[in-house]
Amino acid sequence: MSVHKKLMEARIELQGTQLKKSGLNKFAGYSYFELGDFLPTIQAIFNRMNLCGVVSYSIEYATLTITDTDDGTVIVITSPMAEANLKGTHPIQNLGAVETYQRRYLWMTALELVEHDILDASTGFDAPQKHAPKPEPAPRPAAPKSTKTQTTAGKPGAWQITLHEREDGDWATAILDATDIALQVAQSAIDVQDIFKANRIHFDRLKEETPTIYDDLLAMLKKAKLSYPQE
Repeated sequence: MSVHKKLMEARIELQGTQLKKSGLNKFAGYSYFELGDFLPTIQAIFNRMNLCGVVSYSIEYATLTITDTDDGTVIVITSPMAEANLKGTHPIQNLGAVETYQRRYLWMTALELVEHDILDASTGFDAPQKHAPKPEPAPRPAAPKSTKTQTTAGKPGAWQITLHEREDGDWATAILDATDIALQVAQSAIDVQDIFKANRIHFDRLKEETPTIYDDLLAMLKKAKLSYPQE
């Protein structure tokens, strides 16, 4: 039996378990899986099926390698690395936060664990309004100093915001400004959705450290998404 067949069986078995979401976003009112909610169950299933999952990190990518210990076949899942800069912490603690997030997302991807769509859950969209007139685009603002955002649609990682240290140290405002720039380039409601998903780590941190700016971010995303005809 190949590693692909075993992984598929592991997914089906995991779906039959009663996993509970212990994470709670009180601001947006939705629950989510934390690493400890599912990893012990996955490890037990993998051990029984002779599968081994190993997470590793490089400067650019986090990688989950799943190996069938019977025949040596392998599946590799990768995720782009991101930065964290939590207040009042040491660099090694920031690194640990990033690695914890990456482990969670890699395992959720491998086992097809499903959560509610965070953008819809966070913004409370009204019923779709078809044929809504598209407003005239506002002049595109200049990018904040030391902030870079990729906004070329159709390419892997196109909507991922990459931030470097700003001289004024205002990380939260840099995220808000960079998101605004990305939304100026977006051409559909799907693009808006992809912008949110591609920058989930940044936005989760924004939610924890600066709820007011996070609220502004959600309002910006909602307004942008509703400006396009809904399919």
